Amino acid sequence: MLKKIFLIIFCCCASCAFSQLRTFDEIFPAISENARSSAITDSGYVKSSRKATGFVITGNQRGSLLDPSIINAVLRTNPGYIVESISIIPGSRSVTLIDIYNALGNIRGLKGRLYNSATRNQEVPLFEDATRIAGERQTSAIPDPPPSNNLPQTETVYLRLKDINFGNTFYRGEMALVHGTNRVHGLSYTLSNFRNMTYLMVPVIREGKFVAQLYFEPIREGILIYSLAGADISDFFASRIHVDSAISKRLAVITEWAADGIRN
Repeated sequence: MLKKIFLIIFCCCASCAFSQLRTFDEIFPAISENARSSAITDSGYVKSSRKATGFVITGNQRGSLLDPSIINAVLRTNPGYIVESISIIPGSRSVTLIDIYNALGNIRGLKGRLYNSATRNQEVPLFEDATRIAGERQTSAIPDPPPSNNLPQTETVYLRLKDINFGNTFYRGEMALVHGTNRVHGLSYTLSNFRNMTYLMVPVIREGKFVAQLYFEPIREGILIYSLAGADISDFFASRIHVDSAISKRLAVITEWAADGIRN
């Protein structure tokens, strides 16, 4: 009898928690049907735009319930190019924000993740090495921490990623809980370079001019992953490379790393 009572209480609590979750359409009420359909595919919805022709950001449309700070984290760096992606990991009702936080802690999981290189005509690892480091001045590798049972309000981590094009690149990762009116909605993760990204010793992207903003929220359909990345690239290099593609590939690898960690 006691077990039945506990089961009933548990089911009621779970049902109540699920009913509090927002839906995809609540967060993005003005999203197009094409974007909505793409979001539930493996590749998700991806859209790139440029400052010169005007940014088009789905998460910034009228009526969107996405926290403005998520998009502003990228726009305040005055990027010349942005890439937006929206995806849903379906059937993930048991996943919690702590699970997402722990997935983001697995920095070494970025190592060796493949992308399709048009110049090499094959799949190659974007980051040949990936490790956590102690800080901006202490760049020696330190181990990833074990999974945690506690979810901090904020946390800052530092990464060294050996980029196939830029060599060693250095990032600051800032995680923070995103609060709604009466509860925590999700978790944001801001990744920005704290050193110049160079090619053949020439700066391509200056310090703080590449920002990838990821946002995770358990919704009724699964786990929402909203991503927005922006970069300000020198005119010299912008005229010689496909900037939209370069940003898209890096955002895709980072987003897929997070998604795989959540699934696992």
